[in-house]
Amino acid sequence: MPTDSSSLLYRVFSTRMLITLLMGFSSGLPLLLTMSVLQAWMKQEGADLSTIGLFALVGLPYTLKFLWAPLLDRYTPSLLGRRRGWLLLAQIGLMLSIVLLAFTSPAESPLSVALAALLLTFFSASQDIVIDAYRREALLDEELGFGSSLYVNGYRVGMLLASGGGLILADFISFTQVYLVMAAFMLIGIGTTLFAPEPEVTEGQPKSLREAVIDPFVEYFRRQDALLILLFILLYKVGDTMASHMSIPFYLDIGFSTSEIGSVVKLFGFWATIIGGFLGGLMIIRIGIYKALWFFGILQGLSTAGFALLATIGYSLAGLTGVIAFENLTAGMGTAAFVAFMASLTNKRFTATQYALLSSFMGIPRVLVAAPTGFMAEAMGWVDFFVFCSLIAIPGLVLLWWLRGRGLMQASSEEQEAEVVEGSS
Repeated sequence: MPTDSSSLLYRVFSTRMLITLLMGFSSGLPLLLTMSVLQAWMKQEGADLSTIGLFALVGLPYTLKFLWAPLLDRYTPSLLGRRRGWLLLAQIGLMLSIVLLAFTSPAESPLSVALAALLLTFFSASQDIVIDAYRREALLDEELGFGSSLYVNGYRVGMLLASGGGLILADFISFTQVYLVMAAFMLIGIGTTLFAPEPEVTEGQPKSLREAVIDPFVEYFRRQDALLILLFILLYKVGDTMASHMSIPFYLDIGFSTSEIGSVVKLFGFWATIIGGFLGGLMIIRIGIYKALWFFGILQGLSTAGFALLATIGYSLAGLTGVIAFENLTAGMGTAAFVAFMASLTNKRFTATQYALLSSFMGIPRVLVAAPTGFMAEAMGWVDFFVFCSLIAIPGLVLLWWLRGRGLMQASSEEQEAEVVEGSS
């Protein structure tokens, strides 16, 4: 038994785990640079809510990444190998696009801002595709559970640095300088890619475009209720996503400074999300995926309604802290169940492409559904807008109940529990 314990400690504290953590950081850093940080910059420059809302469309690459994911499986760059080669190219492009965005002007040329942000999200989505594939291929089966948790934590640290750190810095330096600082932090990801070993391919690289492009989708869409599963993935967090997209303009509109937003919403909210994810993981083991999705979905709807309460109260640091604590806690729990559900649907032969497909549908609300939220907030007012975002969670829960009745969710839960047991053995 000591030998087994030593082996477990070696896997937990191995170089592979450090690489997974740092890749998570590199993946999480760019996301909010085209969302909350850019929204704050545009609001400060005088952009109206409608324009800010439409900028959600620059996130389209996150929802369409399954279209070029097979190409990254099929072809190998001449430098560093299939995974590291593509990863290095994506990260260099990402770093340069952040620099390009830094020198745009939201007030004078919103179109140039949109084009630079679109370029940024394209390279960011490409990086995500390769990192997801690298993580699956580099880690042993028994390391996937712990490795995934490290990746998610690294991802959240990257998001925290970009959003919380960026918004706090914006009170002392210009947004141009903020983006240049964030571009410099991408050197961590580039260094990790150069340091990391190329994973060994055990399943075999696709030998044709048809094998890389067609087979993963054929396998998925042959399943029972494949389209309804995608619809559920689309609907489950739609209300939470719509509310989050307008949260920064909302905080600023009722009187909070960027420093208060960075400190309370981002820094304090970060730890609430971490705790929520941890609690969510424990509860999934105890009650299964279906009950977790149902319970966490209800809590997410209630937490979104908390924004309507804050809109009624107005400026209040105590009110903001309470709403953020509840919202981020439930968001962390919901995300834990949601990611576990998607993982249980992925065929290990097509992990990169199928996960890109599922996560793309997960990202649609962040882009397409969030785009008109500025118009909605202006027309409805903050209170009615957030009440609507809370109620829009109901269709996803109804579909979840219906899928459960057809036996699909039970099968997914059992598969996930089997993976948890396998990973802990």
